[in-house]
Amino acid sequence: MASYVVLLAAGSGRRFGAQTPKQWTMLGGKPVAAWSLASFAAHPQIDAVQLVVPSNDVPTALANLCVDSAKILPPVPGGDSREASTRAGLQALMAHGATDDDIVLVHDAARPLVPIEVVANLITCIKQGAVAAIPVVDIADTLKSAADLRTVDRESLKAAQTPQAFRFGPLLTAHQSEIGGTDDASLMEASGHQVHAVPGDRRLHKLTSPTDKLFLEAILNSQAQKNGPAWVTRTGLGFDVHAFANLDNSALDNGDIAHSKQLILGGVTIPAEVEGARPLAGHSDADAVLHAITDAILGALADGDIGSHFPPSDPQWRGASSDRFLAFAAKERLSLRDASISNIDVTIICERPKIGPFRAAMVQRIAQICEIPPSRVSVKATTTERLGFTGRREGIACQAVATIQGPANAWD
Repeated sequence: MASYVVLLAAGSGRRFGAQTPKQWTMLGGKPVAAWSLASFAAHPQIDAVQLVVPSNDVPTALANLCVDSAKILPPVPGGDSREASTRAGLQALMAHGATDDDIVLVHDAARPLVPIEVVANLITCIKQGAVAAIPVVDIADTLKSAADLRTVDRESLKAAQTPQAFRFGPLLTAHQSEIGGTDDASLMEASGHQVHAVPGDRRLHKLTSPTDKLFLEAILNSQAQKNGPAWVTRTGLGFDVHAFANLDNSALDNGDIAHSKQLILGGVTIPAEVEGARPLAGHSDADAVLHAITDAILGALADGDIGSHFPPSDPQWRGASSDRFLAFAAKERLSLRDASISNIDVTIICERPKIGPFRAAMVQRIAQICEIPPSRVSVKATTTERLGFTGRREGIACQAVATIQGPANAWD
């Protein structure tokens, strides 16, 4: 069961009273829409975000928002109403592979501050059997009837907020029925579905007027001074060296031998006929690239190193494929912190073989093992100008940097 977001940023924002639509107005140093987009993209329970924007903003929306995440799907143009824009987002998610039982959150980008606990509570409510769930807050002001200014009993009323959460299939069916509603919850209600409530949050304040902007900026300043960031970025460095195996595959001084007859780098087997493609010696398959990346991720997690998790003294790892080590760090250990990989940068240091012809395959394989887009992986190569052991073609070295993101309290 996947969890998606339709982020609505296709409105004209006429009530805001500015030439720039309010979703592109600057708030706290970045566009309003960028705040909620970044929050959803960083949330560990969200699998993908479908941004809906005005048709003329489709080509430049992501560049202007400056939020880089593989979870963000290509923006799609909205319609001439909120309902039409939501429908466009749902149809795009269906093309992406969303199924009836998946969860979809619909959010108005004009509510830039999205508390992570509200998202978590909405998803939990749907997973427990609800078809529709919305965050609500008490009404603080005294309410008056517009007709005669009589006081309206506010105790029986709640203010609805977004994001609102639904089962994907029933929401899509409701939108295709053309029943109409003021929001998605009212549409589901008109379709005969019960709408459940979870506690809302005053920080989910909607930007409607310039005064709202001042209020939201005050919240941002208060959060930055009081709590620090909800999400943190951490970086780890990995380095690994392996000697080329003896031609007769006899043991090196440390007892290592080549367990493969071919050179393996970055999860890619380099054919023996390539100049300098001699197998590396090691306790495992001696893939220096995957070893360095594994250590970089473990370093970012402050979780030891590859030797502490896979000691060379343990015979079960003799000749093991290094993709097992990297998958352990990139998936199992990261998931314990609800963290994800932002990017991996690798530099292979050797005179031979030439890495260029195999760079693209390495990027693809590393991305596949880590279950991240290839755009988050960089593989480079350099020489030491014939200096040192790599210059003498005695072995290969690799250094890697991994950047991860996760909730700030995961390391408290």
